[in-house]
Amino acid sequence: MRSWKEKEMTLDRESAIQVASVLSKALPYIQRFSGKTIVIKYGGNAMENEELKNSFARDVVLMKLVGINPIIVHGGGPQIGELLDKLSIPTRFVDGMRVTDSATMDVVEMVLGGLVNKDIVALINRNGGTALGLTGKDGNFIKARKLEIKDSMPEMRKSEIIDIGHVGEVEKIRKSVITMLTNSNVIPVIAPIGVDENGVSYNINADLVAGKVAEELDAEKLILLTNIAGLQDKGGNILTGLNGEQVEGLIEDGTIYGGMLPKIRCALDAVNNGVTSAHIIDGRVAHATLLEIFTDEGVGTLITNKP
Repeated sequence: MRSWKEKEMTLDRESAIQVASVLSKALPYIQRFSGKTIVIKYGGNAMENEELKNSFARDVVLMKLVGINPIIVHGGGPQIGELLDKLSIPTRFVDGMRVTDSATMDVVEMVLGGLVNKDIVALINRNGGTALGLTGKDGNFIKARKLEIKDSMPEMRKSEIIDIGHVGEVEKIRKSVITMLTNSNVIPVIAPIGVDENGVSYNINADLVAGKVAEELDAEKLILLTNIAGLQDKGGNILTGLNGEQVEGLIEDGTIYGGMLPKIRCALDAVNNGVTSAHIIDGRVAHATLLEIFTDEGVGTLITNKP
């Protein structure tokens, strides 16, 4: 009969063999993506749970160490809402977008450009990486314009422009700012705040910023972390390995609807504009980004620009 010491040694050996097996299976993916750029939109549960925050930071550091260039674009909606409540600033939404007056924009800049951004940077640095935070105002990195929302009024046969304040869309990404950082072995952490030619700040949807950054840099992958397991069919099964034509068909038949539509459109725009693949993955899973990049199975939905 084996002693406890012998059993412990056997378990340690089996664990070591399992680790070696995982690393061996990941090798082809490491070789394939070394030197490539991967843009990750970071938000949702992954940004609020301490264990998931640390696993995400370690994933990003590991990606950099094996030669991949990760670029992080983060959200922060819940944190913005929390501070607005504390300051008794009312919040109103139009088509899922926060109406952003001057007072609200001040809070957005404090939270996104300050608290959240610096927390992510510190987390990556604490796990052995070298991260640097920036907003679109730094080096005029994100040139923005005011987003116009049209409210159709068929009974009056006209459309009305709804003013939602300092909410913007990306007009241009200044690529040189990012390449300067990645060439210096730095991991950029981007807050989705843009600025127009008059110096006015705008709050921009983080998915859209991530998609535009990925397009501008000809990224290998755009990864959107979400609070769901991925795109599902009407039976609840995860769909993956989709091309643009298939995605358009799923939109037309009503499989993709509601809050998933903007995210899917963002992914679709990216792959139609030079990004090799877009991934909508479950941020509630520890090490989700590594599982999606370095395994066959992945943890979400892959959309590709290939037929």
